[in-house]
Amino acid sequence: MAFPYMEAVVGFMILMYIFETYLDLRQHAALKLPTLPKTLEGVISKEKFEKSRAYSLDKSHFHFVHEFVTIVMDSSILFFGVLPWFWKKSGEFVVLVGLNAENEILHTLSFLAGVMIWSQVTDLPFSLYSTFVIESRHGFNKQTIWLFFRDMIKGILLSILLGPPIVSAIIIIVQKGGPYLAIYLWGFMFTLSLVMMTLYPILIAPLFNKFTPLPSGDLREKIEKLASSLKFPLKKLFVVDGSTRSSHSNAYMYGFFKNKRIVLYDTLIQQCKNDEEIVAVIAHELGHWKLNHTMYSFIALQILTLLQFGGYTLVRNSSDLFRSFGFDTQPVLIGLIIFQHTVIPLQHLVSFGLNLVSRSFEFQADAFAKNLGYSAALRAGLVKLQEENLSAMNTDPWYSAYHYSHPPLVERLAALDEADKKEE
Repeated sequence: MAFPYMEAVVGFMILMYIFETYLDLRQHAALKLPTLPKTLEGVISKEKFEKSRAYSLDKSHFHFVHEFVTIVMDSSILFFGVLPWFWKKSGEFVVLVGLNAENEILHTLSFLAGVMIWSQVTDLPFSLYSTFVIESRHGFNKQTIWLFFRDMIKGILLSILLGPPIVSAIIIIVQKGGPYLAIYLWGFMFTLSLVMMTLYPILIAPLFNKFTPLPSGDLREKIEKLASSLKFPLKKLFVVDGSTRSSHSNAYMYGFFKNKRIVLYDTLIQQCKNDEEIVAVIAHELGHWKLNHTMYSFIALQILTLLQFGGYTLVRNSSDLFRSFGFDTQPVLIGLIIFQHTVIPLQHLVSFGLNLVSRSFEFQADAFAKNLGYSAALRAGLVKLQEENLSAMNTDPWYSAYHYSHPPLVERLAALDEADKKEE
């Protein structure tokens, strides 16, 4: 008797949903606490705390509903054989439009087109509610309904433009890969990631946001001086109009080798009136670069990708695995989908491990900025970002350890304080 792979996958999905819901309930209880953590008393105003609490609870209630609907849909699709049924119907559509359904690339693109339509339809109510009810209620949403749908249409058009050649290449590689399939797949995805990291900020990101050079002035001079002191090859310094969509704020950097760029959200500049606070945040980000965190993360991602493709090559010819999910044939894309579902337990463990490493990197980057003399400014900047983004002030330790790639503000401030005490 063949192993019931599909039933095992659905069972684990439900178990993980129960476990994560338990963590969500713990976090929800923490969010309901009426007082600030002791570390934040006198640091965060009562008004900001109440607003943060209301915002976090709204998002938590929404999350419970969204996750319940998601697990019901996902488990039903697998358990009731919707996946093989939809694959069959997509093949019939190919024939209906006068094309050859035996061509796996055409069949796969038809299947993906249907999946994209389905995901857009099912996700749309949640996206609209999140953006125009929750985010609007708490003063974050700045986009109009027209801008929302314009962004969605642009995303769909980009998928139609970029998806077919990528999917076609993957199918051909799997069909022709032979014993070195995992290496070929990894090489293709590695090259694709480099191309996309190069093209995204130049061609794709400007389709959604406007990037303008940071005007000359004290802030620009301070950031350029900091970058120069660290030998960071800063080529361009941009401000992005994040305020057209949301009042949330952020800053990030990107680029290869000697062509680095830093991007500041205009909301960050508006919220942090003190230039030193913004520079301290940038010092933190540059700490990630100086300490090679970005490189380590990229290497880890490549190793995990190679291992994942290696695992896929081991199971792609398992007819029992495909039959367990209701398939008589073994299409490349379906094999990838099934494999992703079968390694869910490992993915959760890996994700947890990566979060632990990421949290460690955040503490190191904070320490790096502190050592540059930005301790007070960094504390003020972190508090300002926490207040203005209405981030959760109270967090459950189990929930935080499992979900957060960045430590909560309480832990980051405590780490900075501990470093100050050691120096004294």
